[in-house]
Amino acid sequence: MSEFTFREMIIQGWPILSILLLASILSITVIVDRFFTFKNAHLNAERFVGKILNIIETQGTPAALTYCEQFPHPISMVVQAVLREKGNREARERTAQNALQAQILELEKNIPILGTTGSIAPFIGLFGTVSGIIKAFIDMATHAGGGVEVVAAGIAEALITTAVGLSVAIPAVVGYNYCVSRIRRMSGEIDVAIFRLIESSGGPNR
Repeated sequence: MSEFTFREMIIQGWPILSILLLASILSITVIVDRFFTFKNAHLNAERFVGKILNIIETQGTPAALTYCEQFPHPISMVVQAVLREKGNREARERTAQNALQAQILELEKNIPILGTTGSIAPFIGLFGTVSGIIKAFIDMATHAGGGVEVVAAGIAEALITTAVGLSVAIPAVVGYNYCVSRIRRMSGEIDVAIFRLIESSGGPNR
């Protein structure tokens, strides 16, 4: 038993651990990518719309569109769609919702990977746990009277895969909730600001 090391535990559970390692790398990559995407996409929607309304009042809609083109942010894209819509208020509201949905879909890119990883990683670890326990009982039956050393490898494999499964799932779930929360908040801010734009301008082509 004294010779059984952490390295031996890794060797015993490598098939399951390799899957969990890949899942961990993938989820961390998605979290980092979405973090910088949200950071680059953030723009104070209320302030931006206030600036647009001021430009419309003083310089007209074409100048407002030119100003919007300087900002590759979700709020700017939605504002541009509304300003280009030549229909009535209902048409502008519909255009705003469609444009906002398109931006949300872009922000949600790859986020389901986090939800899936957070859901299945504990079960993958549990699978390793079950297989390790089965191996331990098989070794115990094969080497009757061999003592605890006989089953140590199987039990260690069971424990380490469970621990790693949880360590992969927890960051994935936290990252998923963070992403969903950021998107929901950004969507709400844009929705309120666009309502103000439609309500205050009375028509984008005035």
